[in-house]
Amino acid sequence: MRRTELLQEIRKMRFEEAYEGWNAGRLTQVEAAQLLGFCERSFRRYVLRYEAGGLEGLLDRRLEQASNRRAPVDEVMALTERYRSRHSGWNVKHFHSWYQREGGTRSYTWVKKSLQDAELVPRAAKRGVHRKRRERRPLPGMMIHQDGSTHEWVPGALWDLIVTMDDATSEHVSMFFVEEEGTASSFRGVREVIDTRGLFSSFYSDRGSHYWHTPEAGGKVDKQNLTQFGRAMAQLSIEMIAAYSPEARGRSERAFATHQGRLPQELALAGITDMAAANRYLQAVYLPAFNAEFAQPAMEDGSAFVPWVGGSLDDILCEQHERTVGADNCVRFETLILQIPADRHRCHYVKAKVRVHRYANGDLAVFHGPRKLADYNPEGKTITKNLKQAA
Repeated sequence: MRRTELLQEIRKMRFEEAYEGWNAGRLTQVEAAQLLGFCERSFRRYVLRYEAGGLEGLLDRRLEQASNRRAPVDEVMALTERYRSRHSGWNVKHFHSWYQREGGTRSYTWVKKSLQDAELVPRAAKRGVHRKRRERRPLPGMMIHQDGSTHEWVPGALWDLIVTMDDATSEHVSMFFVEEEGTASSFRGVREVIDTRGLFSSFYSDRGSHYWHTPEAGGKVDKQNLTQFGRAMAQLSIEMIAAYSPEARGRSERAFATHQGRLPQELALAGITDMAAANRYLQAVYLPAFNAEFAQPAMEDGSAFVPWVGGSLDDILCEQHERTVGADNCVRFETLILQIPADRHRCHYVKAKVRVHRYANGDLAVFHGPRKLADYNPEGKTITKNLKQAA
């Protein structure tokens, strides 16, 4: 029963009590009207209607009339059929955003009620106890979140979705699929933020092993013994902050819940089943639409991003491993032997400490201090054209 209908039934019961009291002489018209919450004149009107038609005479006939603003039945049927045939399983907010993109003018509440009345979507359960959320940073660039979510984004395939977002606005600056989250994907997300926005102040993440070393399971992270990613952030003077619970990463968790409720349906609707096409769809369609709908204005004007002017990011956002040059003027790296070519600076580098850089594409380079000695392909063969440039 609707609220208006319930109130009408209560009003009928209370009028009967007031009418009997007035009719028996226990109440005056003024007292009976005050009991019902309206004026004496209205009470006399109700008495006339009651004596002429009984309780039915008290009914508000407006409740039986269709509103002039009610949507035509054809429009409701078209909406429900469209949901049933093309968007079955989508949540209402996701469906409403597509409905608006395609020219729909009705409100979210109207769409939700129409779908619920047609029993196409369930009615939401009562929400739990309110929890106060952490205040956002006031300026973009003050804090960046990064997290990954493993999910069956397309049928039969578990991919990791890597999202790097701004804390102040919830804008997703970087977003892509990879086979498995790790150091390389973390470097890529940070690189895309710096390339498009600039250098940021702090980085917020979970305690994944590619972000932090954690001596005891579930314990504090080791801020002295850095991972490859931690070393790169230190080189860029970016503060790293570890989250110790899913609740602490609430913004990321809620964003991924939205993605898991939308992306699989959109990829299926677009007929996408491979990762390359899915990544193109993310950049061209999904990411701009998501930011337009969910990104919020920062609390203050301005930006904390600063341009990067510190040289090659490739040689910071990569793996770096220290090695000692052998007696044959070669560097052993995993299963490879990297021959250091002759140059005009030294006769040889035997027993010298060098760094091996491994880049995102698998290429390698050997550095002695700030100077690059040689570039190598993933098989350990010298890349001649880069060697000429170094010489």
